[in-house]
Amino acid sequence: MTGRRHPGALRRVGHKGADHIAPGNTFESFAAALEHGVDMIEFDVLSERDDGTGELLLAHDYNDAAERRPHTLAEGLAHFADAVYDGIELIVDLKTSGYEERVVAALHEHGLADRVLISTTEESSLEILRRRHPQIPLSWSLPRMRRNPLQNPFTAVPAVFVLTYVRRALPSVAANRIRRGEIDALTAHWRLITPRLADAIRKAGGELYAWTVDDSERIDALELMGVTGVISNDPRLFG
Repeated sequence: MTGRRHPGALRRVGHKGADHIAPGNTFESFAAALEHGVDMIEFDVLSERDDGTGELLLAHDYNDAAERRPHTLAEGLAHFADAVYDGIELIVDLKTSGYEERVVAALHEHGLADRVLISTTEESSLEILRRRHPQIPLSWSLPRMRRNPLQNPFTAVPAVFVLTYVRRALPSVAANRIRRGEIDALTAHWRLITPRLADAIRKAGGELYAWTVDDSERIDALELMGVTGVISNDPRLFG
């Protein structure tokens, strides 16, 4: 991956484009992200059916897809192939598994395969993509969760213990996966990121992206830790 900014500079990543400016995973949101100077745009890809078949959609989940008429992946990639997006890199987040090959084929068809980082929580997808398409950069996305356990009083206390354990174990686990060639990057919730994690991934030759950060002071703190990039719903916060 090669950003538009000088080496070592924080990569500014728009989450779903610019979800706090315009509805995410839409052309309007992507345009807003571009207008506010992002280096990368992250968007979601979901299959129409949960077995991985059907149309590929730009949607975060099935509720999102049902509430609007989402763009198809083909429409989205054709949009990004326009010259106005030249130099903008893409994080393609696969929400489920079973359609990895179709995504890669579509990326090649639109001439975007050399500008992407594919991220996913799905271990099977990481294994398939690394084995069949080793030239495509991959990011392991963590954690897999449908809701924030810290917001529920019944799950908050055990969640803190789990969070503490994961933060201690993750640096060596992620760095070892990078050294073994299983992944190229880690895309992690900001609560999991520590200076030790950033240092371990940097020494292993990988990249570290923090999601989803909608606070300017936290963006500054993560940059000081040495993350590669920060993913935000509001690219205006990057200044």
